[in-house]
Amino acid sequence: MDIGTVFNITFDLNFLYSLVSIVIIDLILAGDNAVVIAMAVRSLPLEQRKKGIFYGAGAAVLLRVIATFFIAQLLQMNYIKLIGGALILWIAVKLFVEGVPEENLRKEATTIAQAIKVIVIADITMATDNMLAVGGASHGNLFLLLFGLGLSIPFVVFTSNLLSTLMDKYPVIIYIGAAILGKVGGEMMITDPVIVNITGTSDTLKYSVEIIFAIGVILAGKLWMKWKVTREEKRDHVHEKLSE
Repeated sequence: MDIGTVFNITFDLNFLYSLVSIVIIDLILAGDNAVVIAMAVRSLPLEQRKKGIFYGAGAAVLLRVIATFFIAQLLQMNYIKLIGGALILWIAVKLFVEGVPEENLRKEATTIAQAIKVIVIADITMATDNMLAVGGASHGNLFLLLFGLGLSIPFVVFTSNLLSTLMDKYPVIIYIGAAILGKVGGEMMITDPVIVNITGTSDTLKYSVEIIFAIGVILAGKLWMKWKVTREEKRDHVHEKLSE
């Protein structure tokens, strides 16, 4: 039995059209996932970043393959996207606080394991668009499905590596990345079936919520950083008093 029989491959125009569609989908949708990976590994030592990106993206895509088979049904359940969006917002604020240069704030060391955990959680939460798009374009063809999800690894790895390097040189990219994640989280929450039933499907409301959450993530990160600096200053003051 050859590979074409196993994976139901028929090299006709429909197959080639689906193949090209999947490549384009991966290129378009790799951006959001690359942002969270780049921000997650930015606190790692330079020599460990590539490992963090590769392992994190690989683990996330492996889970995507499994999740794609039932994600369409799962997303129709109430509160799933609402919870996922809230999780993305939390991760966005956390990565913003850890990534933005701040002289007065002591940063906690990040390990590859911690970075991979953040990458996997965020990527699986955010990757619903990619999984649904690739799943739809594959039309039930197992080879096209695995090809599409596997192809997203090099796209995301390359983009993440480039972004993490640029973030070192241009910290403003961290602000942009946090805003993008905030937008994604807001979009997930406003499109949850429960919220749609309450608010309707107005594009104006949807875009307004996305903008609010994009800005809100940065403001929340700034407030969190200010609180941490104040807490550390108080702790240092107490230690100074005790050592006198």
